[in-house]
Amino acid sequence: MTGTQHPTDPPRDPRAGAPHDARGLRLVHALLALTAMSGLIDAVTYLGLGHVFTANMTGNVVVLGFAAAGAPGFSVPHTAASLACFLLGATTGGRMTRRLTPRSRRGLARTTLGAEALLLGAASAVAALTPDDAPVTVYTIIALTAFAMGLRNATVRKLGVRGLTTTTVVTMTLTGLAADSRAGDGTRPRSPRRTGSVVTMFAGAVLGAVLVLHHDLAVPLLLAAATSAVLAGTISGED
Repeated sequence: MTGTQHPTDPPRDPRAGAPHDARGLRLVHALLALTAMSGLIDAVTYLGLGHVFTANMTGNVVVLGFAAAGAPGFSVPHTAASLACFLLGATTGGRMTRRLTPRSRRGLARTTLGAEALLLGAASAVAALTPDDAPVTVYTIIALTAFAMGLRNATVRKLGVRGLTTTTVVTMTLTGLAADSRAGDGTRPRSPRRTGSVVTMFAGAVLGAVLVLHHDLAVPLLLAAATSAVLAGTISGED
C-alpha cells in the first residue's frame, strides 16, 4: 500500500526525512567546518570592528558588561546591536525549523546554509566597498554576521547532532571533555567530536586573525561565505 512500510523493511530513522537525505557530506563534518568559520568570524569582528563578537554571545554579554562599566575599547551600541541581531536571527531560525524539520533534516540544513552564505557574502561586499572604520560598515557587518550566526545556531540546535549541538561556544564542550575523561567520571574517555570542535574553533580563530591582520575584512568574510555555500550544496541529513 502507498505510504505504508512493509513489515520486513528496516526501521526508519524519524530524523532522516526522505531517503535521499543520506547523500552528501555528513552533518558532523559540516558542523566542524562551521565551527571553524565561527572562530574566523569572531576574529573578524573582535579584531576588526572594535571588540565585539557576532558568533560567541557568551563573550558578548561579558563585553557588554565591560562597556557598560566604561572600560576603554568597548562599545555598548556595537555589542547591543550584535546581541539584538543574533536574537532576531535565532527567532527566524526557530520559525524555519518548525516548518522544515518534519520534512527533511538536509532540507533544513541546506536552506539555512544558503541563507548564511548570502548574508556573509553581503557582509564581505560591504567590507570591500566601504572603509573599514565607517559606521555604516561596522554596523552592517555586525548586523549581517550576527543575524547569520543566530539563524545557524537555531538550526544546529534543532538538528541535535550528538556532541555538536552548537558551533559557536566551546565552554560546555571543554567541560564535557574534562568531566567525562578518564581523570573525571570516565564515562566518555575519548570524544573525537568534542575534541574536533575545540580544535576547529581554534584553527578558525587563528586563520581569521591572520587574514584580518594581513589583509582586509572582506577576505575572511568571503571565505566564510564560500564555505557556507559549498556546505549548502553538499551537506546530507545524516549524522
